[in-house]
Amino acid sequence: MSQDAKYVTLTDANFAAEVLQSDLPVLVDFWATWCGPCRIIAPTIEQLAAEYEGKAVIGKVDVDHNPQTAMNFGVRSIPTLLFFKNGQVVDQLVGAAPKKMLAGKLDGFIADPA
Repeated sequence: MSQDAKYVTLTDANFAAEVLQSDLPVLVDFWATWCGPCRIIAPTIEQLAAEYEGKAVIGKVDVDHNPQTAMNFGVRSIPTLLFFKNGQVVDQLVGAAPKKMLAGKLDGFIADPA
């Protein structure tokens, strides 16, 4: 994890430990440096990471450097946002989504103990 950002930099190597074994809900942003919509949504992801610190894990996967993880979850276009709870994908969005929508989904997963 970089010092200035609160999000977790996810890789093929750490994905299982950081996401699948997390006790907290996890939002994973699959992105790439060349992706325009990914750059548009990046500040929103960083804001959510700061606001949800301790309540949810916010992570980013660079699909160019971690193709195995993207392939494992069938990511075909980016940005793709996957929501995980108890190691399972519970929701998915493709494309840049408004912060309010993402926060609402996270709040729902945090509030639901199941």
